[in-house]
Amino acid sequence: MTKGQQTRREIIEKAAPLFNQKGYEGTSLSDLMGATGLQKGGIYRHFDSKEELAAAAFDYSWLKAANRRLDGIDDSANSVDRLKKMIGNFVELRSDLVPGGCPLMNTAIESDDGNPILRARARKALQSWTSRLSTIIRRGIAHGQINSAIHPQKLAQLIIATLEGALLISRLQKGRQPLHDARKHLDEYLEHNVRCKARRN
Repeated sequence: MTKGQQTRREIIEKAAPLFNQKGYEGTSLSDLMGATGLQKGGIYRHFDSKEELAAAAFDYSWLKAANRRLDGIDDSANSVDRLKKMIGNFVELRSDLVPGGCPLMNTAIESDDGNPILRARARKALQSWTSRLSTIIRRGIAHGQINSAIHPQKLAQLIIATLEGALLISRLQKGRQPLHDARKHLDEYLEHNVRCKARRN
């Protein structure tokens, strides 16, 4: 990695918490200068615009979140257990994420009407998460672990909507109980409605 590439990476890492906590509009150039220790010219030597930096910061934040959700899922051979592990990771493994919470929710809400580039990034992240869950579900159906009547994409969207909705309520109420309730509900749903009863292993 060249010195320029290293500096660019450091700018992204330091800017990511600002954008994730304060949003694109709420993050000023002075905020970015304070976080990175660079002047305007030093920042824009590596990025053509604030928007480009915000997009790179989102990608960084999302990658950290997405990778955290995959922790330990390969330890489970059964697809239902993999889904439950990913749900558990979403609820429990939040301390090592970029400060500010879920970058997908934050960016999707803020960019809904005003920033097509960030909105496109959020849509791509959602598609990636949906695809990851759908792949696990399809494999579970193929191996007789998941009920063949289950629609992979619909189940994936149900899981995401439940978790993201619970996260929003949890943040508003300043407590984690909604997340734990959502996890319990999804776990019970997966056991009673999704797991193939004829084959559990």
